[in-house]
Amino acid sequence: MSQYDTRNLSMMMDLYEMTMANGYFSSKIADTRVVFDAFYRRNPDGGGFAIFAGLEQIIDYVTNLHFDESDLAYFRSLQIFSEDFLTYLKDYHFRGDVYAFREGTVMYPYEPIITVVAPLIDAQLIETALLAQFNHQSLIATKARRIVRSAKGRGVADFGARRAHNMDAAVYGARAAYIGGAASTATVLAGKEFDIPVTGTMAHSWVMFFKDEVTAFREYAKAYPHNCQFLIDTYDVMRQGLPHAIAVAKEVLEPMGERLKGVRIDSGDLAYLSKKIRKVLDAEGLEDCKIIASNSLDEYTITSILEQGGTFDAFGVGERLITAKSDPVFGGVYKLAAVEEDGVFKPRIKLSEAAEKITNPGRKAVYRIFNEEGHAFADLIADIGEQIDLSKPFRYVDPNKPWKIRCFENCTAKPLQLQVVKDGQRTLEPASLKEIQDYVKMQLSTEIWEEEQRFENPHKHFVDMTPDYYAAKMDLLHDSQNNQ
Repeated sequence: MSQYDTRNLSMMMDLYEMTMANGYFSSKIADTRVVFDAFYRRNPDGGGFAIFAGLEQIIDYVTNLHFDESDLAYFRSLQIFSEDFLTYLKDYHFRGDVYAFREGTVMYPYEPIITVVAPLIDAQLIETALLAQFNHQSLIATKARRIVRSAKGRGVADFGARRAHNMDAAVYGARAAYIGGAASTATVLAGKEFDIPVTGTMAHSWVMFFKDEVTAFREYAKAYPHNCQFLIDTYDVMRQGLPHAIAVAKEVLEPMGERLKGVRIDSGDLAYLSKKIRKVLDAEGLEDCKIIASNSLDEYTITSILEQGGTFDAFGVGERLITAKSDPVFGGVYKLAAVEEDGVFKPRIKLSEAAEKITNPGRKAVYRIFNEEGHAFADLIADIGEQIDLSKPFRYVDPNKPWKIRCFENCTAKPLQLQVVKDGQRTLEPASLKEIQDYVKMQLSTEIWEEEQRFENPHKHFVDMTPDYYAAKMDLLHDSQNNQ
């Protein structure tokens, strides 16, 4: 665990979690075991999928949850909790189990990404912190993946810290952006804590400080001869910035045996300017000099620039990445799915006038279904105890078209959830951030259909159900309506 994650964040909760916990305690039902699922209902930006991120911070929170004397003193000052309950909290630690998708897994709406099996009080207390990490990091990782895809192999750097919603959003946002495929970050703390490559060029203020632009470039070249990149749009890109950069490359860097690594522009008609810059650089023998763009970029502006013939080698993406500006709410939720009665988990279902808010009840397993070519074309929700035998045609139910008779044939299934916490203790070894990023890349290059990765009208990945699970859900729906 990094120093950044050792802060006591146990109080990162909504007040109602504490009032519910106090009520469970006083009603002597706090130790009843329950199942909660964390899932989401809609892919951001109308996309075909999302990317799961934030698991490591969730595990850290759950396994380190405790209340110190100052926490208890604050709760006591609210005068709404019993003293017996506060005494109970003094030695509290999380006692449950947590199951989750592997971090970096491509995921889809309505499937249980995280399942908590724990005493009622334990499952309730972790809700807000779990959702905060799940929602934020999954949102930014998904947005980053879209931006990286639009760049078509060119490097994407996270430049978003100064426009993030706060310091934690900048640091964890950089982590999530790297999971989504960003090559580096400008946020030094994220680099230190999560071993993300850090990057950066020069500031406009450096250029403005010196008496003229060429002096600013000369001084920068002397300070950083091995990795010299100039910001050339402080005054005039083509008349001043680029000629001055080339002059310093010839006069200062080349006599030192160094090359100008890159030039960056942060304003103007980016596509037009990049083509003009490339032509001049090549004519001056600087074919290896990279051109970098920044300035309110996202997947749509990058796509447009490249379609216009823009010659950029890399993109620094800031506010629209770190805030997921086009669709800034992920919408993950945490719902009760089952309650243990006489040693058996009995399913619970949330009803709603809005069909999309009706939950999937019970303790469930989730499988990814692959065809003979190794492509994932559906996910399957089953009861936790069901046997999934794909050695022969296996009937499934599309919950949106349950009347159709459909089967998986010549397919294989991979369970998606694994246990990450048992009895409050970590059971999953931490993966490096690079391993998580590589896992994302592998899925999108070999498993997930290209058609699901389109920005516009992506192919829908089906989340199906076994016939037994679907029938049990329908029975519970009918019983719940009749019993109200």
